[in-house]
Amino acid sequence: MNKDQFEHTVRAAGAILGENKILVIGSQAIHGSVDYSIPEAERSIETDICSFDDDSGTMADLIDGSIGELSVFQDTFGYYAQGVTLKTAILPDGWRKRLVPYKSPNTNGITAYCLEINDLWISKAIAGRPKDIEFCKSLINENLVKARTLLSRLKKVTDINPIIREKVTQFIP
Repeated sequence: MNKDQFEHTVRAAGAILGENKILVIGSQAIHGSVDYSIPEAERSIETDICSFDDDSGTMADLIDGSIGELSVFQDTFGYYAQGVTLKTAILPDGWRKRLVPYKSPNTNGITAYCLEINDLWISKAIAGRPKDIEFCKSLINENLVKARTLLSRLKKVTDINPIIREKVTQFIP
């Protein structure tokens, strides 16, 4: 997903939710921190979008049903928004204070609050799927994350299996 497609999903999600601010927690949050193309992020065709006030998952369901996977939106444009809740990602304490706001003329007044790049890396490394590991490696190779910061943030993750914590620690350069 390129920046134009990201902005389109942000604009559409904000309109559907009737909100002028949304949260982006998946790999597309990279657009908040990086102005250039990251091939490993562009391979993804979905933006993980969350409403700040969606404890029940109702808003996530609304996004999925309107512009989610297998929707007319995806059929038309080739990408989609995945409705998620705050429970989707495991994040370091204090992540909300580090969110990176993204707004452009193409988001039509909607601000996407994107995970800060080191918090994003931690979340993806903990998820540990092959696509997440590939994404994390690309951020390392591009020198977009710092080992010291990653180690500090990993210490701020409270609900994580010790085996996964150790695996993520060993992955940090």
